[in-house]
Amino acid sequence: MRENLHIDHRSGSSGKPVGGLILGIESSCDETAAAVVRAGGEALSNVVASQMSLHANYGGVVPELASREHLRNIVPVVREAMARAGVSFAELDAVAVTEGPGLAGALLVGITYAKALSFGLDKPLIAVNHLEGHIHAVLMEARQRAEAPMELPLLALVVSGGHTHLYLATHQQGSAESWTYRNVGRTVDDAAGEAYDKVAKLLGLGYPGGPWIDALAPLGNPRAVQFTFGQIKTRAPREGITNKKAPAPSEGPHFDFSFSGIKTAVLRYVETHHLRESIEARRAVLAADATITPKNAQGLCDQQTLDLIASFQYAVVGNLMRQTFAAAEAFGARSIVVSGGVAANSELRRRLQAEGDRRGLPIAFPSLALSTDNAAMIAAAAWPKFLARNFAPDSLGATPQLRLGQQ
Repeated sequence: MRENLHIDHRSGSSGKPVGGLILGIESSCDETAAAVVRAGGEALSNVVASQMSLHANYGGVVPELASREHLRNIVPVVREAMARAGVSFAELDAVAVTEGPGLAGALLVGITYAKALSFGLDKPLIAVNHLEGHIHAVLMEARQRAEAPMELPLLALVVSGGHTHLYLATHQQGSAESWTYRNVGRTVDDAAGEAYDKVAKLLGLGYPGGPWIDALAPLGNPRAVQFTFGQIKTRAPREGITNKKAPAPSEGPHFDFSFSGIKTAVLRYVETHHLRESIEARRAVLAADATITPKNAQGLCDQQTLDLIASFQYAVVGNLMRQTFAAAEAFGARSIVVSGGVAANSELRRRLQAEGDRRGLPIAFPSLALSTDNAAMIAAAAWPKFLARNFAPDSLGATPQLRLGQQ
Protein backbone atom coordinates (compact mmCIF):
# COMPACT_ATOMS: atom_id res chain seq x y z
CA MET A 1 0.00 0.00 0.00
CA ARG A 2 2.90 2.34 0.74
CA GLU A 3 4.06 2.10 -2.85
CA ASN A 4 0.65 3.09 -4.26
CA LEU A 5 0.14 6.50 -2.73
CA HIS A 6 -2.28 9.01 -4.14
CA ILE A 7 -2.79 12.55 -2.90
CA ASP A 8 -6.18 14.08 -3.54
CA HIS A 9 -5.91 17.89 -3.74
CA ARG A 10 -9.60 18.48 -4.44
CA SER A 11 -11.33 21.10 -2.32
CA GLY A 12 -13.67 20.06 0.42
CA SER A 13 -16.75 21.90 1.68
CA SER A 14 -14.51 24.40 3.49
CA GLY A 15 -12.73 25.26 0.25
CA LYS A 16 -9.44 23.85 1.54
CA PRO A 17 -7.58 21.19 -0.42
CA VAL A 18 -7.96 17.62 0.77
CA GLY A 19 -4.87 15.49 1.33
CA GLY A 20 -1.17 16.10 1.78
CA LEU A 21 -1.56 15.69 5.53
CA ILE A 22 1.55 14.76 7.49
CA LEU A 23 1.70 14.15 11.23
CA GLY A 24 5.04 15.34 12.59
CA ILE A 25 6.55 14.11 15.86
CA GLU A 26 9.50 15.77 17.61
CA SER A 27 11.27 14.51 20.76
CA SER A 28 14.94 15.28 20.24
CA CYS A 29 15.56 17.05 23.56
CA ASP A 30 13.13 18.34 26.21
CA GLU A 31 10.02 19.18 24.18
CA THR A 32 7.43 16.54 23.28
CA ALA A 33 5.70 17.88 20.19
CA ALA A 34 3.21 16.81 17.54
CA ALA A 35 1.68 18.73 14.63
CA VAL A 36 -0.39 18.18 11.50
CA VAL A 37 0.77 20.11 8.44
CA ARG A 38 -0.82 20.16 5.00
CA ALA A 39 1.51 20.05 1.98
CA GLY A 40 4.44 21.51 3.89
CA GLY A 41 2.86 24.95 4.12
CA GLU A 42 -0.23 25.00 6.34
CA ALA A 43 -0.01 24.05 10.01
CA LEU A 44 -3.40 22.74 11.12
CA SER A 45 -2.12 22.11 14.65
CA ASN A 46 1.10 22.43 16.60
CA VAL A 47 1.16 21.08 20.16
CA VAL A 48 4.22 21.25 22.44
CA ALA A 49 4.58 19.81 25.95
CA SER A 50 7.51 21.61 27.54
CA GLN A 51 9.74 20.20 30.28
CA MET A 52 11.38 23.56 30.97
CA SER A 53 10.21 23.89 34.58
CA LEU A 54 11.40 20.35 35.37
CA HIS A 55 14.93 20.85 34.05
CA ALA A 56 15.21 24.37 35.46
CA ASN A 57 15.76 22.77 38.87
CA TYR A 58 19.01 21.31 37.51
CA GLY A 59 20.18 24.25 35.40
CA GLY A 60 20.07 22.17 32.21
CA VAL A 61 18.48 19.18 30.52
CA VAL A 62 18.84 15.85 32.34
CA PRO A 63 18.65 13.14 29.62
CA GLU A 64 17.09 10.43 31.81
CA LEU A 65 14.35 12.76 33.04
CA ALA A 66 13.70 13.99 29.50
CA SER A 67 13.16 10.44 28.22
CA ARG A 68 10.77 9.66 31.07
CA GLU A 69 8.70 12.77 30.40
CA HIS A 70 8.55 12.00 26.67
CA LEU A 71 7.09 8.59 27.52
CA ARG A 72 4.39 10.28 29.60
CA ASN A 73 3.58 12.97 27.06
CA ILE A 74 3.82 11.38 23.62
CA VAL A 75 0.34 9.80 23.46
CA PRO A 76 -1.69 12.75 24.82
CA VAL A 77 0.32 15.25 22.74
CA VAL A 78 -0.35 13.35 19.50
CA ARG A 79 -4.03 12.97 20.35
CA GLU A 80 -4.30 16.69 21.04
CA ALA A 81 -2.57 17.57 17.75
CA MET A 82 -4.97 15.38 15.80
CA ALA A 83 -7.99 16.80 17.63
CA ARG A 84 -6.95 20.42 17.04
CA ALA A 85 -6.33 19.69 13.36
CA GLY A 86 -9.79 18.16 13.06
CA VAL A 87 -8.57 15.16 11.08
CA SER A 88 -8.62 11.43 11.68
CA PHE A 89 -5.62 9.10 11.58
CA ALA A 90 -7.07 7.52 8.44
CA GLU A 91 -6.83 10.88 6.63
CA LEU A 92 -3.08 11.15 7.19
CA ASP A 93 -0.81 10.58 4.21
CA ALA A 94 2.35 9.97 6.24
CA VAL A 95 3.96 10.10 9.66
CA ALA A 96 7.20 12.06 10.09
CA VAL A 97 9.60 11.91 13.01
CA THR A 98 12.93 13.41 14.08
CA GLU A 99 15.73 10.84 13.74
CA GLY A 100 18.51 13.12 15.03
CA PRO A 101 20.54 14.89 16.14
CA GLY A 102 19.56 14.93 19.80
CA LEU A 103 19.51 12.86 22.97
CA ALA A 104 19.46 9.14 22.21
CA GLY A 105 16.79 8.17 24.72
CA ALA A 106 14.57 11.13 23.88
CA LEU A 107 14.80 10.44 20.14
CA LEU A 108 13.94 6.77 20.66
CA VAL A 109 10.63 7.62 22.33
CA GLY A 110 9.41 9.59 19.32
CA ILE A 111 10.83 7.14 16.78
CA THR A 112 9.36 4.08 18.48
CA TYR A 113 5.93 5.66 18.69
CA ALA A 114 6.05 6.92 15.10
CA LYS A 115 7.12 3.52 13.79
CA ALA A 116 4.28 1.79 15.64
CA LEU A 117 1.76 4.35 14.39
CA SER A 118 3.04 4.10 10.83
CA PHE A 119 2.83 0.32 10.90
CA GLY A 120 -0.63 0.27 12.46
CA LEU A 121 -2.01 2.80 9.97
CA ASP A 122 -0.09 1.37 7.00
CA LYS A 123 1.20 4.86 6.23
CA PRO A 124 4.70 5.84 5.08
CA LEU A 125 7.22 6.81 7.74
CA ILE A 126 9.51 9.76 6.98
CA ALA A 127 12.72 10.43 8.91
CA VAL A 128 13.65 14.11 9.30
CA ASN A 129 16.86 15.79 10.38
CA HIS A 130 16.10 18.12 13.28
CA LEU A 131 18.33 20.85 11.82
CA GLU A 132 16.56 20.77 8.45
CA GLY A 133 13.31 21.03 10.37
CA HIS A 134 14.38 24.34 11.87
CA ILE A 135 15.10 25.68 8.38
CA HIS A 136 11.71 24.54 7.09
CA ALA A 137 9.92 26.28 9.97
CA VAL A 138 10.87 29.60 8.36
CA LEU A 139 9.98 28.43 4.86
CA MET A 140 6.58 27.14 5.99
CA GLU A 141 5.61 30.47 7.51
CA ALA A 142 6.80 32.29 4.40
CA ARG A 143 4.44 30.11 2.35
CA GLN A 144 1.59 30.85 4.76
CA ARG A 145 2.18 34.57 4.23
CA ALA A 146 2.23 33.99 0.45
CA GLU A 147 5.67 35.58 0.23
CA ALA A 148 7.96 35.07 -2.72
CA PRO A 149 10.19 32.00 -2.21
CA MET A 150 13.63 32.65 -0.74
CA GLU A 151 16.13 32.63 -3.60
CA LEU A 152 18.87 30.01 -3.84
CA PRO A 153 21.68 29.67 -3.06
CA LEU A 154 20.42 30.29 0.43
CA LEU A 155 22.48 30.53 3.61
CA ALA A 156 20.86 29.11 6.76
CA LEU A 157 22.07 30.02 10.25
CA VAL A 158 20.78 27.41 12.70
CA VAL A 159 21.55 28.66 16.20
CA SER A 160 20.23 27.11 19.41
CA GLY A 161 21.28 25.60 22.71
CA GLY A 162 22.77 22.57 21.00
CA HIS A 163 23.73 23.82 17.56
CA THR A 164 25.41 26.73 15.83
CA HIS A 165 25.69 25.89 12.13
CA LEU A 166 25.85 27.63 8.77
CA TYR A 167 24.44 25.72 5.80
CA LEU A 168 24.55 26.62 2.13
CA ALA A 169 21.37 25.32 0.48
CA THR A 170 20.96 24.71 -3.25
CA HIS A 171 18.51 22.76 -5.41
CA GLN A 172 19.07 19.04 -5.50
CA GLN A 173 19.89 18.00 -9.04
CA GLY A 174 16.75 16.99 -10.89
CA SER A 175 14.39 18.17 -8.16
CA ALA A 176 12.87 21.62 -7.66
CA GLU A 177 11.34 20.59 -4.32
CA SER A 178 14.34 19.01 -2.58
CA TRP A 179 17.41 20.88 -1.42
CA THR A 180 20.96 19.79 -0.87
CA TYR A 181 22.95 21.21 2.03
CA ARG A 182 26.61 21.93 2.60
CA ASN A 183 27.93 22.78 6.05
CA VAL A 184 30.13 25.88 5.76
CA GLY A 185 30.41 26.76 9.44
CA ARG A 186 29.86 25.27 12.87
CA THR A 187 30.92 25.70 16.47
CA VAL A 188 34.12 23.98 17.54
CA ASP A 189 33.00 23.91 21.19
CA ASP A 190 29.94 25.46 22.88
CA ALA A 191 26.88 26.41 20.86
CA ALA A 192 25.70 30.02 21.19
CA GLY A 193 22.60 29.05 23.17
CA GLU A 194 24.72 26.88 25.43
CA ALA A 195 26.93 29.88 26.17
CA TYR A 196 23.82 31.91 27.06
CA ASP A 197 22.67 29.19 29.48
CA LYS A 198 26.08 28.84 31.13
CA VAL A 199 26.64 32.57 31.53
CA ALA A 200 23.13 33.05 32.93
CA LYS A 201 23.76 30.26 35.44
CA LEU A 202 27.14 31.79 36.33
CA LEU A 203 25.45 35.13 37.03
CA GLY A 204 22.73 33.58 39.18
CA LEU A 205 19.94 33.98 36.62
CA GLY A 206 17.28 31.47 35.60
CA TYR A 207 17.15 28.66 33.03
CA PRO A 208 17.03 28.75 30.08
CA GLY A 209 19.43 31.67 30.03
CA GLY A 210 18.50 33.21 26.69
CA PRO A 211 15.29 35.00 27.76
CA TRP A 212 16.95 36.36 30.93
CA ILE A 213 19.95 37.82 29.12
CA ASP A 214 17.83 39.14 26.25
CA ALA A 215 15.49 40.94 28.68
CA LEU A 216 18.26 42.45 30.83
CA ALA A 217 20.80 43.37 28.13
CA PRO A 218 18.95 46.54 26.96
CA LEU A 219 19.36 47.94 30.48
CA GLY A 220 23.17 47.88 30.33
CA ASN A 221 25.99 49.42 28.32
CA PRO A 222 26.97 46.96 25.56
CA ARG A 223 30.42 48.51 25.23
CA ALA A 224 31.31 48.52 28.92
CA VAL A 225 33.28 45.27 28.70
CA GLN A 226 35.33 44.53 25.61
CA PHE A 227 35.01 40.85 24.62
CA THR A 228 36.92 39.61 21.59
CA PHE A 229 36.85 36.47 19.47
CA GLY A 230 40.11 35.02 18.20
CA GLN A 231 40.58 33.50 14.78
CA ILE A 232 39.74 29.80 14.72
CA LYS A 233 42.43 27.57 13.27
CA THR A 234 41.42 23.98 12.65
CA ARG A 235 44.11 21.36 13.11
CA ALA A 236 44.30 17.87 11.75
CA PRO A 237 43.25 15.43 14.50
CA ARG A 238 45.87 13.26 16.09
CA GLU A 239 45.73 9.61 15.18
CA GLY A 240 43.08 7.76 17.14
CA ILE A 241 41.51 10.94 18.55
CA THR A 242 38.23 12.35 17.23
CA ASN A 243 36.64 15.67 18.12
CA LYS A 244 32.93 15.26 17.33
CA LYS A 245 32.31 19.02 17.44
CA ALA A 246 35.22 19.96 15.20
CA PRO A 247 34.34 20.72 11.58
CA ALA A 248 34.99 17.98 9.08
CA PRO A 249 37.46 18.80 6.30
CA SER A 250 35.76 20.31 3.26
CA GLU A 251 36.63 22.28 0.18
CA GLY A 252 36.41 26.06 0.26
CA PRO A 253 36.35 28.46 3.21
CA HIS A 254 34.82 27.54 6.57
CA PHE A 255 33.21 30.11 8.86
CA ASP A 256 33.37 28.49 12.28
CA PHE A 257 32.30 29.65 15.74
CA SER A 258 33.69 29.30 19.26
CA PHE A 259 31.86 30.46 22.38
CA SER A 260 33.71 28.74 25.21
CA GLY A 261 36.24 31.58 25.35
CA ILE A 262 33.69 34.30 26.07
CA LYS A 263 32.14 32.13 28.78
CA THR A 264 35.58 31.90 30.42
CA ALA A 265 36.05 35.66 30.00
CA VAL A 266 32.80 36.34 31.86
CA LEU A 267 33.93 34.04 34.67
CA ARG A 268 37.24 35.88 34.88
CA TYR A 269 35.40 39.23 35.03
CA VAL A 270 33.20 37.94 37.86
CA GLU A 271 36.23 36.85 39.85
CA THR A 272 38.37 39.96 39.30
CA HIS A 273 35.48 42.32 40.06
CA HIS A 274 34.33 40.38 43.15
CA LEU A 275 30.75 39.73 42.02
CA ARG A 276 30.32 36.37 43.77
CA GLU A 277 28.45 37.71 46.79
CA SER A 278 25.83 39.56 44.72
CA ILE A 279 25.42 36.51 42.44
CA GLU A 280 24.68 34.20 45.37
CA ALA A 281 22.21 36.70 46.79
CA ARG A 282 20.43 36.90 43.43
CA ARG A 283 20.34 33.12 43.14
CA ALA A 284 18.78 32.83 46.59
CA VAL A 285 16.08 35.40 45.77
CA LEU A 286 15.14 33.61 42.55
CA ALA A 287 15.00 30.25 44.33
CA ALA A 288 12.61 31.68 46.92
CA ASP A 289 10.31 33.62 44.57
CA ALA A 290 8.93 31.79 41.52
CA THR A 291 7.02 34.89 40.39
CA ILE A 292 10.19 36.65 39.24
CA THR A 293 10.55 36.47 35.47
CA PRO A 294 13.06 37.91 33.00
CA LYS A 295 10.73 40.87 32.42
CA ASN A 296 10.62 41.96 36.08
CA ALA A 297 14.12 40.97 37.18
CA GLN A 298 15.80 44.36 36.73
CA GLY A 299 15.90 45.00 40.46
CA LEU A 300 18.02 41.90 41.03
CA CYS A 301 21.00 43.27 39.11
CA ASP A 302 23.27 46.25 39.82
CA GLN A 303 24.46 48.38 36.92
CA GLN A 304 27.81 46.63 36.71
CA THR A 305 26.08 43.29 36.19
CA LEU A 306 23.69 44.76 33.64
CA ASP A 307 26.65 46.20 31.73
CA LEU A 308 28.34 42.78 31.79
CA ILE A 309 25.18 41.10 30.45
CA ALA A 310 24.77 43.71 27.71
CA SER A 311 28.42 43.40 26.68
CA PHE A 312 28.21 39.61 26.55
CA GLN A 313 25.15 39.66 24.29
CA TYR A 314 26.57 42.40 22.08
CA ALA A 315 29.72 40.36 21.49
CA VAL A 316 27.94 37.07 20.79
CA VAL A 317 25.48 38.66 18.36
CA GLY A 318 28.32 40.50 16.67
CA ASN A 319 30.24 37.27 16.14
CA LEU A 320 27.19 35.51 14.70
CA MET A 321 26.66 38.46 12.35
CA ARG A 322 30.25 38.64 11.15
CA GLN A 323 30.50 34.95 10.33
CA THR A 324 27.07 34.78 8.71
CA PHE A 325 27.54 37.74 6.38
CA ALA A 326 31.13 36.76 5.58
CA ALA A 327 29.87 33.32 4.52
CA ALA A 328 27.00 34.85 2.53
CA GLU A 329 29.46 37.03 0.64
CA ALA A 330 31.97 34.23 0.06
CA PHE A 331 29.38 31.84 -1.38
CA GLY A 332 27.19 34.35 -3.20
CA ALA A 333 24.08 33.64 -1.10
CA ARG A 334 20.98 35.42 -2.39
CA SER A 335 19.00 35.11 0.85
CA ILE A 336 19.47 34.19 4.50
CA VAL A 337 17.30 32.14 6.86
CA VAL A 338 17.84 32.28 10.62
CA SER A 339 16.31 29.54 12.79
CA GLY A 340 16.64 27.76 16.12
CA GLY A 341 15.92 28.86 19.68
CA VAL A 342 18.40 31.75 19.66
CA ALA A 343 16.57 33.14 16.61
CA ALA A 344 14.04 34.45 19.16
CA ASN A 345 16.68 36.82 20.55
CA SER A 346 15.52 40.39 19.93
CA GLU A 347 18.99 41.91 19.45
CA LEU A 348 20.02 39.19 17.01
CA ARG A 349 16.89 39.81 14.95
CA ARG A 350 17.29 43.57 14.98
CA ARG A 351 20.96 43.70 14.06
CA LEU A 352 20.81 40.93 11.44
CA GLN A 353 17.78 42.52 9.80
CA ALA A 354 19.44 45.94 9.73
CA GLU A 355 22.59 44.56 8.13
CA GLY A 356 20.57 42.50 5.65
CA ASP A 357 18.64 45.62 4.64
CA ARG A 358 21.86 47.57 4.26
CA ARG A 359 23.26 44.89 1.95
CA GLY A 360 20.00 44.38 0.05
CA LEU A 361 19.99 40.75 1.16
CA PRO A 362 16.59 39.22 2.08
CA ILE A 363 16.61 37.68 5.55
CA ALA A 364 13.85 35.68 7.23
CA PHE A 365 13.20 34.57 10.81
CA PRO A 366 10.66 32.16 12.30
CA SER A 367 7.87 33.39 14.53
CA LEU A 368 8.70 33.16 18.22
CA ALA A 369 6.44 30.10 18.52
CA LEU A 370 8.41 28.22 15.86
CA SER A 371 11.86 29.35 16.96
CA THR A 372 12.11 26.65 19.62
CA ASP A 373 11.68 22.92 19.02
CA ASN A 374 8.30 21.99 17.56
CA ALA A 375 6.76 19.34 15.33
CA ALA A 376 5.29 21.60 12.64
CA MET A 377 8.83 22.10 11.33
CA ILE A 378 9.33 18.33 11.17
CA ALA A 379 6.12 17.79 9.20
CA ALA A 380 7.00 20.69 6.88
CA ALA A 381 10.49 19.31 6.19
CA ALA A 382 8.96 15.91 5.47
CA TRP A 383 6.85 17.20 2.57
CA PRO A 384 9.61 17.28 -0.09
CA LYS A 385 10.68 13.81 1.06
CA PHE A 386 7.09 12.62 0.70
CA LEU A 387 6.90 13.93 -2.87
CA ALA A 388 10.23 12.24 -3.63
CA ARG A 389 8.99 9.00 -1.98
CA ASN A 390 11.97 9.11 0.34
CA PHE A 391 10.58 6.91 3.09
CA ALA A 392 12.34 5.53 6.15
CA PRO A 393 13.18 1.83 6.39
CA ASP A 394 11.74 -0.42 9.06
CA SER A 395 15.17 -0.44 10.69
CA LEU A 396 15.06 3.31 11.44
CA GLY A 397 16.76 4.14 14.73
CA ALA A 398 17.97 7.17 16.63
CA THR A 399 21.10 8.93 15.32
CA PRO A 400 22.19 11.33 18.10
CA GLN A 401 25.13 12.73 16.08
CA LEU A 402 23.25 12.99 12.77
CA ARG A 403 24.70 15.56 10.39
CA LEU A 404 22.93 17.55 7.72
CA GLY A 405 24.21 17.45 4.16
CA GLN A 406 27.80 17.56 2.98
CA GLN A 407 30.29 18.46 5.70
